[in-house]
Amino acid sequence: MRVVVDFDLCESNAVCMGIAPEVFEVRDDDFLYVLQEEPDESLRAKVEESVARCPKQAITLEG
Repeated sequence: MRVVVDFDLCESNAVCMGIAPEVFEVRDDDFLYVLQEEPDESLRAKVEESVARCPKQAITLEG
């Protein structure tokens, strides 16, 4: 699976980071960083929850 973030939509509200801190990080500069663009399959449930709960629907999964 591959994590794709539409940074034009993303508000860096850190909902995804709260769910999957192994994959997403909002740093002191208030920007979202994807720590793992292709996370391990064991993280799929967390990443899918991040996709579902993103207020701006800025995260999608491929694969």
